[in-house]
Amino acid sequence: MRPNLVSPLQFLSQPQIQSLHQAVLRVLWKTGVRVEWRPALEIYSGAGCRVDFTSQIVHIPEQVLDRALQTAPASFSLYGSGPENEIQVTLEDVYTIAGSSALNVLDLEGRHRRATLQDLADFTRLIDGLENANIMHAMVVPQDIPQAGFDRILLSTILKNTRKHYYSQGLGEASVQDQVEIAAVVQGSTQAVSEKPCFSMVVCLVSPLVHPAERVQEILACARFGIPLWLEATNMMGATAPITIAGALVEHTANVLASLVLAQLVRPGLPCIFSVASGGFNLRTGAYVSASPEMVLLHCATAQMAHFYRLPFHGGGGLDACLPDAQAGYERTLQALPMTLAGVNFFCLAFGMMNQLLTSSYEQAVIDNEIFSAIFRVAEGILVTPETIGLDQIHKAGPGGQFLNQAYTLHNYRCVQWQPALTNRLEWEEWQRTTGGKDMRQRANAQARKLLAEHHPRPLSPQQEAEIDKMALAFQQRAGRPTRL
Repeated sequence: MRPNLVSPLQFLSQPQIQSLHQAVLRVLWKTGVRVEWRPALEIYSGAGCRVDFTSQIVHIPEQVLDRALQTAPASFSLYGSGPENEIQVTLEDVYTIAGSSALNVLDLEGRHRRATLQDLADFTRLIDGLENANIMHAMVVPQDIPQAGFDRILLSTILKNTRKHYYSQGLGEASVQDQVEIAAVVQGSTQAVSEKPCFSMVVCLVSPLVHPAERVQEILACARFGIPLWLEATNMMGATAPITIAGALVEHTANVLASLVLAQLVRPGLPCIFSVASGGFNLRTGAYVSASPEMVLLHCATAQMAHFYRLPFHGGGGLDACLPDAQAGYERTLQALPMTLAGVNFFCLAFGMMNQLLTSSYEQAVIDNEIFSAIFRVAEGILVTPETIGLDQIHKAGPGGQFLNQAYTLHNYRCVQWQPALTNRLEWEEWQRTTGGKDMRQRANAQARKLLAEHHPRPLSPQQEAEIDKMALAFQQRAGRPTRL
């Protein structure tokens, strides 16, 4: 859908990539990864890995990794609940993924408050209406519902408000099973879900080098149903990874590849995306830093490593800014422009994620859509053909001439010149007269209100909506019951 046509930015030389690769191999074999689920340990052991069942440490030899990389696809499709939303995944295309599970919102009245279920529905409609948003993610986790089994409520709410592919999250094996059953109501059967799943699952690994039991169970369950996986490592440079960019890169690469090995051992050919949400660490406050120059370099370099392994890459990050202000604008552009040009295939947390991922902003989501619109125009590059060179037009205008009245200019204006939807291009008096001097945040507020008032997707029938709501509530209530020993 959105190929990056310019030559990709490269932050690593080929000798550096080889050095990093050798370091990754050393970590996988010498240091190992702790896998906290015995059935998975047995799978690794049966495939030729050295496994210490007492310490739960898995040592992965190079030849086992190589076999997994040979079966992991470099291209595949991600499906929506409608055929118009199919995503063709390649190592060249660039897509966006919405925000991620904020607990708070900055609403259109300017209030910072806890997120609600209505916010989840409204944010989903808003993101559905933004033309540069490709893949849906839960912008918030509602705080007015029971938190046990909340992922089932997220799925049913999102399926009612968009037909885009859903980047889901789980809470163990039962969660995957429940989400497949809910999706089957929309897609017709569990077989249809397995063939063209309308959702995928992110599996969040722990740094450094730990795969918790619940996450491993999700990998195995997704492999059983054919659900694509986002294998995501998140480290903080200086806290859960070395403080150096190269060291953090090696840690999260080894962590992701170890999980890839398991997924491919269980189901060769299962679509897997190399994913990271790694960032910095504020040694003064102990907070995660999501919008630093070092984070940008880390993600751009990791894109090169992922492509070295012939794997699609998911990176990106939220904003540290607390408001849709100048800081938010420069942070988003600092992240999104170089990452897009460096070949980050999926930019996650792309819309409205602020305050170190704790807050989702309606206004910032609209502003981010505008920023990505301009960035994607840059990524399209320059088309050089006899038509675009325009020799006939230059000759026709001649020395001292002009091009304004040429049909060529009018014909190509909207094709070759980026047209903003939110950015001001008026001089002072006209800006004051036509907009009342509103700044970008105020204009974004109005645009968000308009979209929410007018954009009402209804991808499901009333009967389907009622059924998935009933199922989600039952699954959530079951998840909240104490486990009997």
